[in-house]
Amino acid sequence: MNENNLETAILGGGCFWCVEAVFEGLTGVISVMPGYAGGDSPIGKAHPTYEQVSGGETGHAEVIKVEFDPSRISYKNLLTVFFATHDPTTLNRQGNDVGTQYRSMILYTTEGQKNQAQDFIKELGAGVVTEVKHLDKFYEAENYHREYYRKNPDQAYCQLVINPKIEKLKKQFSNLLKSHHKNN
Repeated sequence: MNENNLETAILGGGCFWCVEAVFEGLTGVISVMPGYAGGDSPIGKAHPTYEQVSGGETGHAEVIKVEFDPSRISYKNLLTVFFATHDPTTLNRQGNDVGTQYRSMILYTTEGQKNQAQDFIKELGAGVVTEVKHLDKFYEAENYHREYYRKNPDQAYCQLVINPKIEKLKKQFSNLLKSHHKNN
């Protein structure tokens, strides 16, 4: 793997614990980092906190930063999984998670990503509220948010919200999962 060939995708599809759990199992995904993006820096602070983001003070969404090897998984496949594992038709909510921090969002890092995201949304048709905009800045979330599902599989939120997404991923996209491929 040549690290110079890696690309970055920034995706927001509700709670970043859910989105992280989905994407870290995909072949070709090198790393997944939960964080905040898409809003404004909090006044007087360079780095937003979870409390500021969830309180609506920043306009940021909970997102993940996915580093991936495009020779092993395409950006289009990432988009396919992204749209299949959250509801892109609900404005500022995913299930019981309500607020702008849970909005459906793609923050592109290249013009190619922008075009692919816009084309993908066009193909999905009316009703998709996913926001597509250029990534200004990504802020890493606090350490306790990282690998949350893997570290807390017995938590009620993980059992009720994340497990069904993982099961859907296994059923619909088994060919894209690391466990499906031997050389990961």
